Amino acid sequence: MPKERLPPPPAPPIFSDPFAAALLPPPDESPDERSRRIQREHDAKRISDSIDEQLQLERFERKKSRSDVNVLLLGQSESGKSTTLKQFQLLYSPATFHSERIAWRAVIYLNLVRSVLRILEALAPESDALDEHDDLDSAEAGADLVISSNGRPPSAILGTRVAKYEEYRRRLAPLVELEERLTRLLAAPDEDEAVRLPSSRPSLDSARHSYRSSFESNNHTGKPTPTIIIPQRHPQIQRSVSANGSDARPKELAVRSGDWKRVFSLRMGYKSPKTPKSGEIEGWWVDPDDPVHTLHSCARAMLELWADSQVRIRLDEKRLRLQESSGFYLDEIPRITAKKYIPTDEDVLKARLKTTGVVEHTFVVNTSHNKGAHWRIYDVGGARSQRQAWAPYFDDVNAIIFLAPISAFDQVLAEDPRINRLEDSLLLWKSLVSNPLLAKVNVILFLNKCDLLQAKLDAGVRLSHHMYTYGDRPNDYESVSKYFYNKFGALHMSYSRNKERALNIHFTAVTDTRRTATIIASVRDMIIKSNLRTMRLV
Repeated sequence: MPKERLPPPPAPPIFSDPFAAALLPPPDESPDERSRRIQREHDAKRISDSIDEQLQLERFERKKSRSDVNVLLLGQSESGKSTTLKQFQLLYSPATFHSERIAWRAVIYLNLVRSVLRILEALAPESDALDEHDDLDSAEAGADLVISSNGRPPSAILGTRVAKYEEYRRRLAPLVELEERLTRLLAAPDEDEAVRLPSSRPSLDSARHSYRSSFESNNHTGKPTPTIIIPQRHPQIQRSVSANGSDARPKELAVRSGDWKRVFSLRMGYKSPKTPKSGEIEGWWVDPDDPVHTLHSCARAMLELWADSQVRIRLDEKRLRLQESSGFYLDEIPRITAKKYIPTDEDVLKARLKTTGVVEHTFVVNTSHNKGAHWRIYDVGGARSQRQAWAPYFDDVNAIIFLAPISAFDQVLAEDPRINRLEDSLLLWKSLVSNPLLAKVNVILFLNKCDLLQAKLDAGVRLSHHMYTYGDRPNDYESVSKYFYNKFGALHMSYSRNKERALNIHFTAVTDTRRTATIIASVRDMIIKSNLRTMRLV
């Protein structure tokens, strides 16, 4: 039986692509024409390669003269990340920093008001009953309350009575309404950026919704949208202080970081360039509705409250150390409540705004090695529920500054009062240095709040009562700081994926501008040299 003949294979569809068809040589091309065509193609390729080489050289030169540097600030909540970011701004964008100081006036007022209301809450007789079972709820007080890892002593429940409590409560009652006014000012109803978070005890569904809202994706980067929260005082203060007996729990306030400073500057700054009569600058102090007037009228009562020895004893009995929290202005009441008060650099550095999400700041750094480098500093929220948002920023980061508040050895996490804050920092540090994605990233460790550590040790607080591994070593600052230095360094040495990476450790108090400026300059030079070395330029 004869084999069946297969049809010939189809011709390649070269003419289905017009571009390919245009590149084909003419069918009747002569040898001379072919030679000239090949020469033209060779010349065109040589010119194209030359252009590509020039473009690559220009990109290299731009990278050499101005390389971008991305720095990530990491650490638990209340570790000093936002203050460090402000210090970078003060050093490298001083004009912008100073122009924004007036915008912080309402935030500083709110910090002061909430400190006073927190004291009144602690003095209230009805708060003693809560102390018997309210240690976990007290964590919600956030920055206004420092919770000891040993819990509250019996004296917190049955202790000193403040004889003038009712008088202080009556004279300072206007501050409750002022707090509400300042909160409305920060999140005015006509501002689309303002967000109201649930009360301090949300349902599970509302908590999930709030969490998703805080991490809405940025349309351009896919990274979390920055949100700023002013810590809310304990909800019980409304029952303790309010004259109308309201039992409503105040809601925590969140403001997206984009325009809040501009809005504050407009609402709380100068009202007009000139007054019509005198020609002088007209300020907020002539506006009868400005918050400063309520604050000024309560200044004497606030001073008497804070100077009252019975008040100080009662706060000690309850182990409430307001001095250790950011946003502490009780020692400067006359200056802060003055009608023409303008925030200083130090005031802004101390102001408390809790960060959720990520806040980015960009500025230009000029050095002998690197002219006009763009630096991007990312301040990442440090609460335990926020840490999963760190990962997207690991891809293109040149250096990480990790802040560990070593004064917090006798405190617990606000999110979980069962966990010691310093132990949490150590675990967080261990997970960071062991992360394979960060093996080649420069790591700088700030052992922060050294000033508070020294004050605490001088006051007789013993580290061995809270960290048993410290044993019977001396309880002085030099011995304790050395212990922390070695403990963090040992974790890096044991768990780092890059054994050749040098660890830079600095003892810091980031509210100290002069000292921090020196440290930042050292860190800057180290990052730049390492970045240039990575680019094979040095």
